Order: sequence, then structure tokens, then C-alpha cells
Amino acid sequence: MSNKSKKVYIISGPAGVGKSTVSKKLVRKLNQSAYISGDYVSHMHINGREIPWESKWETSLIWTNILSLTQNFLDFNNDVVIDYVTFPTEVKWLKENLNSMDVSVYYAVLWSDKDTLLKRDQLRNSEDRMGERCSVLMNEFMRSGLDDRYILDTSEKTIEFIIEQILSNQNYRIS
Repeated sequence: MSNKSKKVYIISGPAGVGKSTVSKKLVRKLNQSAYISGDYVSHMHINGREIPWESKWETSLIWTNILSLTQNFLDFNNDVVIDYVTFPTEVKWLKENLNSMDVSVYYAVLWSDKDTLLKRDQLRNSEDRMGERCSVLMNEFMRSGLDDRYILDTSEKTIEFIIEQILSNQNYRIS
């Protein structure tokens, strides 16, 4: 293993804001990296699965699995990009659980106005549309105690610009 500083990028935001698109492009820009989709991890649980936003137990299972995957990739000297709806309490928990690993954690909450978000949601495949859940998540983020420094407005910004902001702006680093 090399001595390079390992990084974890948590790309969050309400449904339909572009987390997966940005995360997949970001992970390709990094030299040795891994992509963790919280949605994929969530759907690994088949029988007995509960709706994550309605079940603390299910959310805990998802985050424990994301943590394990993250630790494994970091152990093998990969930077990690996590693509999932992640609130400040989950970021704090993840960071605390990674403290022994000498890793820098970055948290970017992608954002846009409600109308843009709903339009983007309509562009998704019908089975992937979240509808009103987009607005519900926006409200949850606003009530979550989210520090404005982690918000990255994606309205009328290119993916390249968004990625450059995530990589270069130290505001997104969790201290």
C-alpha cells in the first residue's frame, strides 16, 4: 500500500438532483477509486426489506453495509465515492467510524430549485421517478441542520464544473 492520503466523497442531495451522474463521473476522474451506490446497497436486502425512509432498522443496515464496503476499499488504497441521500447525522456517524483510517471525508449536497428538480425527475425512466419524494427530501434537508457550506447548487452548471468544485473546494471537507 502507498502512503497517499485516502479520500471519501459523499455525494448527496434530494432524489433527481444528479447524484448518480456526478458520482459516476467523479469516480472515473480519480486514479484508484471505488463507487458505492447507496441505492444498490439498499436493494441487496431482498426478503424482509423495509422502506429505508420509514425504517430506522433498514437505514442502519444500509449504512453499516456502506461503512464496511468503504473500509474495505480504503484498506486496498482506493478513494471512495458514495452516492446516496445522506443527511448530516449519517455523515457524522460515517466520519466517526472512519477516524482510525487516516482518511479525509468530503460531503457535497447537490441542490437545485424545486421546479428544476421535478423536471429532472420527469426525465428519468418511469420506474425510477420519485415524484413528490423529491420535494419531501428537499424539506428534510432543510430541517436537518445542514450547514450551507456543503450545498452545491447544480442549476445550470456543467457536470465538469460540479466535479471541479467537489475536488478543489475545501468547504466540502468535513473537519
